[in-house]
Amino acid sequence: MSDKSSNQMWGGRFAAGPDAIMEAINASIGFDKRLAAQDIAGSRAHAAMLAATGIISDSDAETIREGLLTVLSEIESGNFAFSTALEDIHMNVEARLKEVVGEPAGRLHTARSRNDQVATDFKLWVRDQFDAFESGLLALIRALVDQAEAGAEWVMPGFTHLQTAQPVTWGHHMMAYVEMFARDLSRARDARARMNESPLGAAALAGTGFAIDRHMTAEALGFARPAANSLDAVSDRDFALEFLSTASICAMHLSRFAEELVIWSSAQFRFVALSDRFSTGSSIMPQKKNPDAAELIRAKIGRIFGANVALMTVMKGLPLAYSKDMQEDKEQVFDAADNLMLALAAMEGMVKDMTANVANLEAAAAAGFSTATDLADWLVRETGLPFREAHHVTGALVAMAEKKGCDLPDLTLAEMQTVSGAITEGIHDVLGVHNSVASRLSYGGTAPVRVREQVARWKEILA
Repeated sequence: MSDKSSNQMWGGRFAAGPDAIMEAINASIGFDKRLAAQDIAGSRAHAAMLAATGIISDSDAETIREGLLTVLSEIESGNFAFSTALEDIHMNVEARLKEVVGEPAGRLHTARSRNDQVATDFKLWVRDQFDAFESGLLALIRALVDQAEAGAEWVMPGFTHLQTAQPVTWGHHMMAYVEMFARDLSRARDARARMNESPLGAAALAGTGFAIDRHMTAEALGFARPAANSLDAVSDRDFALEFLSTASICAMHLSRFAEELVIWSSAQFRFVALSDRFSTGSSIMPQKKNPDAAELIRAKIGRIFGANVALMTVMKGLPLAYSKDMQEDKEQVFDAADNLMLALAAMEGMVKDMTANVANLEAAAAAGFSTATDLADWLVRETGLPFREAHHVTGALVAMAEKKGCDLPDLTLAEMQTVSGAITEGIHDVLGVHNSVASRLSYGGTAPVRVREQVARWKEILA
């Protein structure tokens, strides 16, 4: 077969033949250029350590330091020409450094490998994302606490199976999400602490014969310690997987809340009004106000879940230590991080701006026999009926109210006593929705006094 026909088989995009295909599949500069700042920070720390241990001269280290700052300035200003032929950010930076400073650039890579270099760069980048993740979560938690404080006494329906169950307070509902996102915060902090070990100095896989000081570079880069095993240091991507797994759980929480906001803002519910900043109109229906930000949060979660599965799949069959498969570790993490931060910021904005329709919330809370459990509990407390018998009496009263087309508080005492003579006028103390929520005084309950306690606790934590 001729070279020409072979090239046609590869397709027009790769008219130059197999070499072009290998360059395209091998190069990562298209995405790993996002690691430029981390790569240069790692190189600066490495050069300073090489000089401190006498492996290179102080003058070469200073020349390298200044050259790296020049390269970083070029990248940050957009005046850097990235080359696919140089494969990745590491080789692009090193090649430009050689153009800037000459011979000393060749000494920078002493006692390290691209394997420990990329692991260090990627860890630094993911660590920054954990910090941004924490900031986004704290901002969202603050917005939720503010909503809870404002609506500690507002009554709304609590749901199970999306059916009206028992009345709760708006503040209690907001604080439920505070607890969810607080667990996300705890997971993020925990994972960040666990990942904070430096791979730099592990070299290709076995360490190095040079008398380097790995504790020095670890400290310079803000790591708690150097990684203890060189094989593990270059082959570990648990830190990226933990970022994706914690991000996935948080994304699930965001999606649950987004779904509630979509439902609550509908014409059928009218529980909340979302601000115009996070809504759009319809091109054909002038009455529409669509909760697009909430819907997009709900959808973007799939990208984060997908990234988690993708990287788990990449890593699952790799023997120690480094394999080229691990070049596929970054794009998914970059995309997931971008979308997580965007979703967190959008949710914070919606929570800060949304307005509760207090009248509609209360009306909905009173519908659907939502105080039936309060009635059954009252029968147990005040008349001594076993709960199962009280449950039966309450069911009969619900059926009576349903037949009459009214709610439980609308039944007269005489009507109730036809079902159970033990019922007294005191029953009306628990049947109203405000009475119901006020009675839920157990720790973690929906009573306004308990909500305010939790708000105060969280305001102290956040302060």
